[in-house]
Amino acid sequence: MMNIDFNKNNDGLVPAIIQDATTKNVLMLGYMNEEAFNKTNETKLVTFFSRTKNRLWTKGEESGNTLQLVDLKLDCDNDTLLIFVNPNGPTCHKGSDTCWNEENNQNYGFFSTLENVISERVSNKDTQKSYVASLFDKGINKVAQKVGEEAVEVVIEAMDTNDELFLYESADLLFHYLMLLQAKGFTLKDIELELKKRQK
Repeated sequence: MMNIDFNKNNDGLVPAIIQDATTKNVLMLGYMNEEAFNKTNETKLVTFFSRTKNRLWTKGEESGNTLQLVDLKLDCDNDTLLIFVNPNGPTCHKGSDTCWNEENNQNYGFFSTLENVISERVSNKDTQKSYVASLFDKGINKVAQKVGEEAVEVVIEAMDTNDELFLYESADLLFHYLMLLQAKGFTLKDIELELKKRQK
């Protein structure tokens, strides 16, 4: 049972940070009183106390863009909630995915940066300056062949004792594999979805 300090502020409200349970992106900030918190737990639809309407307000009650409760946590001072949700549609009332006008995409850290770099270099088609563009220009067979070559080099280094070379070749393999994914019209997101299908 959570011991939320609703009396810390004079209005009986605590901030509720809303985070996508899958992408981990922050979607919005709202406020809850004890009644809103209880209703959220009962219905599994995130409900706030609207300071402008001066009443309980279930997100999406008009738009249909509800926030399905997944989990919630209380901070160390017992006065701020972190609520994990599955959003059903855009979160912001202005139509964007988040209240910071950002897309709610899955981010794989530096790997997402690499995917974007590859995409930009393919689009620019500067085959003189860009290795990525020049390899793509030779066609998908060449990209696939390069992945095969890098995979063989990883296997060879895996059987040796030089960890530095193993990591170097592994990085080459992963980089070229990201290129092959894009050449086939896919991204890491598609691989994640495929792996999730196999999860038991």
